[in-house]
Amino acid sequence: MNQRRFSDPAEEQEVAAAADRRGADRYRTVWRIAKIVRNGDAGLWRVRNISDRGMMLAADVPITVGEKLEIALSDTVVLQGEVVWSDAGRCGVEFDKAVNVADVLKQLAAEQRATGYRQPRLPVRTQAQAVTDEGTSQIELVDMSQNGAGFVHDGHLEVGKELELVLAGGVRRKAIVRWSRAGRGGLWLTQPLDRADLESIHRFES
Repeated sequence: MNQRRFSDPAEEQEVAAAADRRGADRYRTVWRIAKIVRNGDAGLWRVRNISDRGMMLAADVPITVGEKLEIALSDTVVLQGEVVWSDAGRCGVEFDKAVNVADVLKQLAAEQRATGYRQPRLPVRTQAQAVTDEGTSQIELVDMSQNGAGFVHDGHLEVGKELELVLAGGVRRKAIVRWSRAGRGGLWLTQPLDRADLESIHRFES
């Protein structure tokens, strides 16, 4: 298997220029979050750069060379690849099938400008506490992003309600109920979660 390393940030400009001259690969520095699904786990990882044939990701969870990853850059742009190197919180992924990186980034930009766009979310099933002026209640979270969470409840949390969300492990964030209907609801976190908090859904198992 090709063990070619992807560029470090200090080298990206030089590598991109060389790639353009070759015409064989094009590197684009990006700064976005992708939902990564792998064997028995999922998480939100940082995309550092992307080319026609692969990308570099950043995450502090253990990553093994040879792992197969499903990389969701959005709900519609999903790529498959294999980890070809891993070192110091970064890894290089070789796509199963080459892409046209310019077209991929154009599609992502269009989606982000569209009405109804939302950040990648992790599917979870975990208990959390909702602390309000009236007291503390249990809610079940069903998905999470850095800025929001979906939940199920008994209808006592109305739209606009301010609360403190207490997650497994003691992570606490201020939040507002953004919508609520038919026992489901959505929270907007006025204090976003750290990216590292969402690198693995196992961190929220309860």
